[in-house]
Amino acid sequence: MSVSEYSETRELKERVVEINRVAKVVKGGRRFSFTALVVIGDEVDRVGVGYGKAREVPLAISKAVDDAKKNMFTVPKHGTTITHEIIGEFDAARVLLRPASEGTGVIAGGGVRAVLELGGVKDILAKSLGTTNPINMLKATVVGLQNLRRPEEVAKIRGKTIADVLPYKAAEPDEATPEATGAPEAAGDEVEPEAASGSPSEAP
Repeated sequence: MSVSEYSETRELKERVVEINRVAKVVKGGRRFSFTALVVIGDEVDRVGVGYGKAREVPLAISKAVDDAKKNMFTVPKHGTTITHEIIGEFDAARVLLRPASEGTGVIAGGGVRAVLELGGVKDILAKSLGTTNPINMLKATVVGLQNLRRPEEVAKIRGKTIADVLPYKAAEPDEATPEATGAPEAAGDEVEPEAASGSPSEAP
């Protein structure tokens, strides 16, 4: 079974973020309809956002779900969080997405939380830096997630190995090991002369 077939067999979960009533002024008065903002995802790595409008709420939601299925994409992840920090921008909305350590949880609000949870992200910090319009906030979150890059992609573009493009901090534990092993030897060298000098005095 290919990866695409496997992803299609996963059960997609949907979450309604907002339902709004809108009015259109016509000759005979006002004609009301409903809009729905929906997020769908498999809670693994696929997520999509959709928008639909109809005269009735259930029909608007089904239209939004169909629209979200057309806009699904894969979220680049590193373990349970995202690969690096990024700011997603769409019109007046700016959403900061920052990786978090395991056990942190999804620190986000509103529709941003829905996108991240259904996208399979378990640990992340998110903050809205612009407008609170739910449609633009969700689209800014999607832009940020789509612009994430994996270490393999960056290494391929630069013509380097994955180890070369990873942060320098990853090499610190290896560098600390020689120092740790060398410390007891230095201490042992200092102890030996003292023991040697002490033996003649004890002999008489």
